[in-house]
Formats: sequence, C-alpha cells, structure tokens
Amino acid sequence: MSDVLLALRDVSYRYDTQESLALKAFSLDIVRGSVTAILGPNGAGKTTLLHLIMGWLRRQGGSIDLDGRPLGSYTRRALGQMIALVPQSEHVVFEYSLMEYVLLGRAPYLKPLDMPGEEDCRIALAALEQVGLGNLRMRAITSLSGGERQMVLMARALAQQPKILLLDEPTSHLDLGNKGRLLRLLEQLVQQGVTVVLTTHEPEVAASIATHLVLVRDGQVKHVGRFDEVFTAEQLSETYGVPVKVCAVDGQHVVLWHDIRQPA
Repeated sequence: MSDVLLALRDVSYRYDTQESLALKAFSLDIVRGSVTAILGPNGAGKTTLLHLIMGWLRRQGGSIDLDGRPLGSYTRRALGQMIALVPQSEHVVFEYSLMEYVLLGRAPYLKPLDMPGEEDCRIALAALEQVGLGNLRMRAITSLSGGERQMVLMARALAQQPKILLLDEPTSHLDLGNKGRLLRLLEQLVQQGVTVVLTTHEPEVAASIATHLVLVRDGQVKHVGRFDEVFTAEQLSETYGVPVKVCAVDGQHVVLWHDIRQPA
C-alpha cells in the first residue's frame, strides 16, 4: 500500500468568468496519516483546490488519484465515504435542529429514501459531543453564533467518518477556546488514522499541527515539503509578498510581519 493517499499531477482549472487560470500545473502528494496545511494569500486557489478534490469542480488538465484510483472512478456515494469537507461557511435556510443537520453527514451510508437508523443517530450524537455541542442537539442551527455553526459543520463532517478530512479556513470564526478544541480534535483524528488537509490564513494554526506544508501563490505551488523545511521566513515572505519573521516562543512558532507604520 502506497504512503500517498491523494496525488495531484499538473492540475489546472479556470473559472468561466476569469481569463487566467485559478490553478496552474498544480502537483501535490498527500501522505497517508499526515496533516497538510495549505497557506497562501487571498485568491491563491486554496478553496478551488479543495473543491477539485471533492469532485465538485472538474479539472481542465492533469490528474487526481485517490488511494491509487482516478478520482472520477468513484461514485458520489463512495467518495462521500472517503472524503468530507468542512467549508468556511454554509447558508442554511431550513430550521434544522443540530441533530438533524449533523445526520446529513450519514447520507453516503444510506440508500435512496432511507431514513437514518439507530446507529446513524448514535454516530451523529457522538460527533456533536466531540465538538462540545451535544447539549444543544435539539436547538435550531439558525439560532447559533458563527463560531458554533462552524463547529456544527465540523460535526457533520465527522459523522461521515471520512478517511480524508478537508477543512477550509476552519478557525476563522472560532474564539480561542473553540480553536483549541478543534486543534485537539484534529490531533485525535490523526491518531485514529484520518488524513487531514486544511487551508488557513493563520500561520500559527499551521505551526501548531501540520506535519507537511504547501505554500501557494497565484494558483501555483511555491514551496512544498515537511513542515520544518518549508516554514521559514524567506519562503513565507516570498509567498505572501511581505517581509515576515519566524520566531520561537515557548517552543511554538510565531510569525511577525513588518509593521507598515514603521520605516523599513
């Protein structure tokens, strides 16, 4: 069995409304059991990449292989049992309770028109308890704060029991307490064999958990490799287009950027 669970080779994608490619000859190996953080400025193509991996967008060049098979060879049901996505946000129209909403994550395991069974409910409740919202399971999702909604999105993904968990800016709406809860939960999932891929605007989030790092800019991979090899001031500065410093504080990596109010 190969150590590479997900392989992208020269993947390209262009939105209909854009002249330039959103992703250009994008190549990347995701190692089984790793935590890969994807860092880059706004518009770098990070979310597009996740949507291509989910099969929601159709690449216009290159190839994507999942566990040694072309991504397109999987049925939607099989893909839903392999990969789950925690998006940045999701507009919910209906007054779902948290339990009802998280049960949507069980859809890849149900036949058409089947209702969730006792085991599905047990898994959904366990997912809510993992993110600290089990006591709110009958609340309407529309009544939650932005941070609580983000944790419910995480619970729905957990209910899918995926082999690969994709997260798009997962900490952007979270307070410090929930951010810590999420990062600890990701560590537990990795110990259970889940492979994690996350995008983030927060280098410190990547530094706290990532084993591998991908720096992207203008739809291209600028640097990729093990975390300690890539998380350098020089390479981060090149990626973000601003001078930064990488410091160690109590054993943790901290990124400092140049204050525009001060002379260079």
